[in-house]
Amino acid sequence: MKRDILYALFVSGLMLLASCENNFEAQIYGQLSTTSFPKTASEYENYMLSAYLPFQNKWSYVWGDGGTNYPWYIPSNGIYHGFDTCTDEEAEWNIAANKQYWTDMTRCYFENLKSISKNSSSGTNHFEKIRDVSRMTKIVGDIETATVLTDIQRSEWLGEVRLLRGLMMYYLLHYYGPVPVILDPALIGDIEAESNLVRPTLEQMVEYITEDFLYASENAPEIQKEKGRVTADYARFCLMRHYLNEGAHMNGYYEKAYDLYSQFTGNYSLFTSGENPYIDQFKKANNWNSETIMALSVDPSSTGGNTGGSFNCFMVYSLPKDCSARDGEGNVTPFLNGKGWGQYLNVSKSFYETYEENDLRKASVITSYYSTSYKTWVTSEDIGSKWSGFILNKYPIEVNNQYQPGNIPLARWADVLLLYAEVDVRKSNTVTANAVSCVNQVRRRAGLGNLPVTATSSVDAFMDALLIERGHELLFEGCRKIDLIRFNKYYTTMSAFGERRIPTSQYVPIPDYAIELAKQSGKTLEQYFTREDYDGPKK
Repeated sequence: MKRDILYALFVSGLMLLASCENNFEAQIYGQLSTTSFPKTASEYENYMLSAYLPFQNKWSYVWGDGGTNYPWYIPSNGIYHGFDTCTDEEAEWNIAANKQYWTDMTRCYFENLKSISKNSSSGTNHFEKIRDVSRMTKIVGDIETATVLTDIQRSEWLGEVRLLRGLMMYYLLHYYGPVPVILDPALIGDIEAESNLVRPTLEQMVEYITEDFLYASENAPEIQKEKGRVTADYARFCLMRHYLNEGAHMNGYYEKAYDLYSQFTGNYSLFTSGENPYIDQFKKANNWNSETIMALSVDPSSTGGNTGGSFNCFMVYSLPKDCSARDGEGNVTPFLNGKGWGQYLNVSKSFYETYEENDLRKASVITSYYSTSYKTWVTSEDIGSKWSGFILNKYPIEVNNQYQPGNIPLARWADVLLLYAEVDVRKSNTVTANAVSCVNQVRRRAGLGNLPVTATSSVDAFMDALLIERGHELLFEGCRKIDLIRFNKYYTTMSAFGERRIPTSQYVPIPDYAIELAKQSGKTLEQYFTREDYDGPKK
């Protein structure tokens, strides 16, 4: 790591959106010197809010001296690219492809990411975010020692920044495996600590994340004054999911995940209004509905600039380049703004075919479009020749603009129900009535009947059904690869597509430049990481 971690800070601001709600947006207004900032309680709050910069939907961000980086929630580079496109949800992107790193990701070919540069314009280098962890650690230390804060301000703001730091480590863990981080504020600026580029053990990394999430669950605000800032319930969701991910090798984690279900303080329920509640919940009119635990607050007036609010640009990444707003007879199609940028995000035909006939969630996938290139409708019969996969329409096109007004979900009650069902079965090693009931609630909202008897006849059968259910419910919510690994089915699932999609490793390798930097400090930074229970070959 580099010295001088944080000597230029960006101020985060709040803005009032068009609705009657206060919605939080991390915005960059300028640079301030740490010799004069922060001093007042208000300045310390703004200082803390800079930790939200990596958790936006914007083209890029610059935090301090870290160079250009890419937020976790931008579809082109973040969790959707890293945890969805390289799974069974997406077809191999090999027809409209114009960026090799996207094609490689859909093929689960991660080897080219070894040679990526520190500030790659492709945005697939997330390793530099270990610097952001250090920046957050610096903020933690400064808030801990600030004398102008009340005890409540201190504990709540520490809860916020530690939740964000834990979430940063969580995403890095599932992208690279364990990575070197500095969590002790006293070590910021320490040459020896910052040159210790060595992976921690999996157990150590897991505990780092647990400690931050747990602290946040006990100290972050239960209710925020601006929607879009993290809460204690969001920390509980993150902790529940984390416990479940690591429960197979961490003693007591399944029990802790199970107990968290009853600790949520919000009055959450599945959204059930509208003709298709599943789709309607993602529309602007239903932002912050009863199902929402956490969402990325979208600024509907955003024009795509990095100094404005977060935007919802899923549409441009989901539509083909020759997609038309009207068909050959002049009829309006679902694509109000016409063409997209080449369907970087698509839904594989084989995945679509796993939906049951009457599943309302199928409406989040569109299986044909009118082409301006072919002057005809492109259909499922053209998969493999005119397009790679179907159109993702989960985040509905509501306005004639490339930026849509619906918020982007980060934590939903439906996910909690499915997590609870899973952990109940994992900890007891039996299919419980409670677990079946939770899954059936989600299914009934999707217009389906209860799970068939065959899906509840054994633990293995239930887990197979649950993994499918999670795929349908959480399509392109940035968690599919993590799910497949937790179920020990990532390598098996992707290998079934043939040799071209066999994962080259379980996780993305750490870039070569970081390996070399560690060598210069006399350290060994292992380029690859593989879990002991991985269903594929160790690398």
